[in-house]
Amino acid sequence: MNTESTNIEIRIDERTFDVAGLREFAVEGPDGRKRRAFAFDFKVTHEEYHDVATLLYKGTFRLRIPQLAFDGETDMHNYSTSLDNLYEKDAVGDYHLELAERL
Repeated sequence: MNTESTNIEIRIDERTFDVAGLREFAVEGPDGRKRRAFAFDFKVTHEEYHDVATLLYKGTFRLRIPQLAFDGETDMHNYSTSLDNLYEKDAVGDYHLELAERL
């Protein structure tokens, strides 16, 4: 599923994110089995930066995407950000996150 232009609400642990560009794909696990994976983009403001960084540092999350009927444990597969210093007032960063289903 691709939702390039639609904002969709998802939950990572107990935090809600409005994401764009939601894409579902498959990745191969260490045992050779295919796992569901999800990629999406979201904005992070200066005010949210610390909480989001702390959350992402965990590396393992409960992901809920109602539109895809997915509610399960995931691991960080890949991520990137447009800024590495969101401590500046009024700064907004673009985050790209990929999470893979934990088997």
